[in-house]
Amino acid sequence: MTTQTLPPPLQKPPPEDASAHETRGASPQPASSEDLRALARRHGLTVSGARPPLPAYARQIWSRRDFITAFATARLTAQYSQARLGQVWQVMTPLLNAAVYYLIFGVLMDAKDGVADYVPFLITGIFVWTFTSNTILAGTRAISGNLGLVRALHFPRASLPISLSLQQLQQLLLSLAALVMILFGLGEFPAWSWLLAVPALLCQALFNTGVALALARLAARTPDISQLMPFVLRTWMYASGAMWSIQNLAASGRFPDGVVLALQCNPAAVYIDLMRFALIGSYTSAQLPPHVWALAAGWALLAFGGGFIWFWKAEETYGRG
Repeated sequence: MTTQTLPPPLQKPPPEDASAHETRGASPQPASSEDLRALARRHGLTVSGARPPLPAYARQIWSRRDFITAFATARLTAQYSQARLGQVWQVMTPLLNAAVYYLIFGVLMDAKDGVADYVPFLITGIFVWTFTSNTILAGTRAISGNLGLVRALHFPRASLPISLSLQQLQQLLLSLAALVMILFGLGEFPAWSWLLAVPALLCQALFNTGVALALARLAARTPDISQLMPFVLRTWMYASGAMWSIQNLAASGRFPDGVVLALQCNPAAVYIDLMRFALIGSYTSAQLPPHVWALAAGWALLAFGGGFIWFWKAEETYGRG
């Protein structure tokens, strides 16, 4: 007789806990930002494009000085590559502006009265002002005009406005060669005072770069600033004595002393005055504002230091919008 083994009786599963059912049915909760930061630290992850400390940031820029120089030179070469006259426009543009301003201010408005050697006075002022104006305009487009580069590569973003400022300095140095030849033709010859043009241009270049850095950050978030700047710069030019003498205005007594002092301390006017003093024999120290070299150095350090730090503080935001 065969004995058949029966399967064990089925056991009823234990009742499922209600809290477990609710937990399994609910959607998973997202991890908190603190948990994600802890997870990133545990695996050695860092923020992409994080802002380094200021000294390290400055060292990164210095390590990329070859890129800054090459980028500036390439932009300068390509700037007029489509024009028939090419690089000649670097000199022709300020000269044509000077001719227009001579007609308007020198002839129609008699601004040349009381100004010795008005033509060298005017040309020097226009060349120096053009350096400041072009640098600031280039700064407003430093980030917005190079978004592809900013988003594709990791590098200190301050390299761009600094490189564009260097491009304008290179262009000014080429234009100064033509300015010297013009001064020769107008009876101005080299003197020891011409050496003062070097520290004056250095201070002006630092000032221009600082303003370009500050405006590069502003324009990166508010592109309309680049459209507004030509009007601001045109007003600033008229207040800087590029075409007329601030000293003659002060002697006329038509404006309060505070207004005259503000015009004399205007940084663009300070650098124009120093270049005229260096290059034009009839422009003497009596026509310079008090403490002019202190003003020139102070504006340069304040603008460059403040602009650099302010640009650095937004390093993580460029190209993210």
